[in-house]
Amino acid sequence: MCKAFSCLVTRSNKVYWQAGIDSHSEIQAKFVKEDKELKDDKLPPKNTFARIEITPNNNNYLKPDKWGLHIDENVTPSWLSKRHEDSCMKAFKKWEKEVYSGIDLKALLKPIHPFKIKPPKIEKKHLKILLHWASVRDSVGASVWDSVRASVGASVGASVWDSVRDSVGASVGDSVWASVRASVSASVRDSVRAYTGTFFPKIKKWKYVDFKHKGYPFNDAVKLWKMGLVASFCGDKWRLHGGRKAKILWEGTITELKQQCK
Repeated sequence: MCKAFSCLVTRSNKVYWQAGIDSHSEIQAKFVKEDKELKDDKLPPKNTFARIEITPNNNNYLKPDKWGLHIDENVTPSWLSKRHEDSCMKAFKKWEKEVYSGIDLKALLKPIHPFKIKPPKIEKKHLKILLHWASVRDSVGASVWDSVRASVGASVGASVWDSVRDSVGASVGDSVWASVRASVSASVRDSVRAYTGTFFPKIKKWKYVDFKHKGYPFNDAVKLWKMGLVASFCGDKWRLHGGRKAKILWEGTITELKQQCK
């Protein structure tokens, strides 16, 4: 599987890449019409382009120790030289700046665990946020989980996304899921993903979101999260969980929720 940073370098020393695409074949398909050397119609070691990866040696895209260049070919092209590798490293620096400038690493590396916050006494203002979150979740054509995953992946690529997902899961996500019943895990997972999306403030267009919104479309779940509250849904009941044991602090149907929000 291709890893970031992925690029193609031609015999003529042109480098092709795009943030959000780790696949060499996808990069080739995107730029092949621009450069005949990307047709790859010659056998190795006389290929007209080479597949290159520049990856962190520790495979941690959030805390990389050192980046190393790898030639992703069974046979290295005879023409490939240090000059070509230097061009790939220059392209990598541009990719690194573009990708990492869109990530709030400071917040990502110190995530908030909602169940370690003393939850508030549930009032109308909390229920209004929950009601709007229920509406947003119902309006997303695919799940919030899929929307954040697809949107972030398109922005930074699969490799960086995998590191983000694993980091959030290990630090807060797995713990939050484990604290609630299995029957509500899907809706709680949406809250985890909604929170994960906040680490990418430069993304403006979120996939599968076709309703009008100002700012981040999943911010209701994040507001609750930062108050120490996590919403869940099962059957016809919505709930708000809080505290170290994820205790149910409020429970009711949408009808009851609307009545209490009046």
